[in-house]
Amino acid sequence: QVQLVESGGGLVQAGGSLRLSCAASGRTFSTLAMGWFRQAPGKERELVATITRSGGITDYAESVKGRFTISRDNGKNTQYLQMNSLKPEDTAVYYCAATSKYNSGLISARSAYEHWGQGTQVTVSS
Repeated sequence: QVQLVESGGGLVQAGGSLRLSCAASGRTFSTLAMGWFRQAPGKERELVATITRSGGITDYAESVKGRFTISRDNGKNTQYLQMNSLKPEDTAVYYCAATSKYNSGLISARSAYEHWGQGTQVTVSS
């Protein structure tokens, strides 16, 4: 069973930066396509960024393009989300997600992911 543990959330002022990490165990990390999702109060969980198994291709929600960077280190079984120029509207619980069901490509659909972390709170003050 894949286990995902997020860390790095916290409180930051608008314009600041945070780096989230997601440590994976239970399966060879390079066989997992990964993603970051977020859920703000009263809203549905939405995709933030996704990355292929090798890390060679990434994609982002329009709202975070140019500010967030997703990456992974297959040797450390960890994926990251570098968040710069944070805005109050980025406030949410951020979730790490993984799927082993697909051999290649970017996985954008929330329903495609079968493994989820517990989430980490990111709060951006104005």
